[in-house]
Amino acid sequence: MRCLCFILASAAATLAVAGSPSAAGTAERMVSVVSADQRTGRLVRSVVTTTGRGAPDKASRRVDPVAAPSVQPAPAVTTAAIAEAVERAAAQHSLPAALLHSVIKVESNYNPTAVSPKGAQGLMQLIPATARRFGVSDVFDPADNIQGGAKYLRYLLDLYGGDYPLALAAYNAGEGAVAKYGTVPPYPETQNYLRLVAHHLREAAPAAAEKPQPPAAAAPAPVRVDDTTHVQAVVGDDGSLHYVSQ
Repeated sequence: MRCLCFILASAAATLAVAGSPSAAGTAERMVSVVSADQRTGRLVRSVVTTTGRGAPDKASRRVDPVAAPSVQPAPAVTTAAIAEAVERAAAQHSLPAALLHSVIKVESNYNPTAVSPKGAQGLMQLIPATARRFGVSDVFDPADNIQGGAKYLRYLLDLYGGDYPLALAAYNAGEGAVAKYGTVPPYPETQNYLRLVAHHLREAAPAAAEKPQPPAAAAPAPVRVDDTTHVQAVVGDDGSLHYVSQ
């Protein structure tokens, strides 16, 4: 759910009680904070009252029946819906679902509303420029975001001739970084990113092997070098990461 929070500040009122020196000049300030409740999606108002220079009184919290209709809670995103979006995007862009799942796991841990400190958004952590580049209109819509991420991965694999480490490195660090070094950039974050994606690919391999196979009568699809459904990540003795087709 995208965060919706706005602050309504009421005018400060000066209260003076005749004949009470301690109360003279004492000001009361009330600040009303309205935000979406994470559990129900309804707007909840918290009112904080401060008196003079003392500590603020305890905040009162109540559902605002007037403001609530102006905001509709975001529909729940189910695991099944994400899996369906992944399968659809994988088929459309000739990518293995396991690769997309691995990237999503490392990028956002399946949080559709994730936003990184650098501004990357959604399940596959697309920066706004990349989202626009690949036709994503709503980065917080799981299906739209996954489509954009899959398009970008397909583009990178085609750009680097099916070189998975380079494609994933560019996805993480940018095409400019790969062009600068001519290989996987020596950034610890990027190198760790490749290792994590490889780790989740290895974990996904047994589940992929258990999927029902096409009927025997159906003609098998030709195996391509860039068909990562059967790609295995291999870490060399020197720590380098390679993807090989089985």
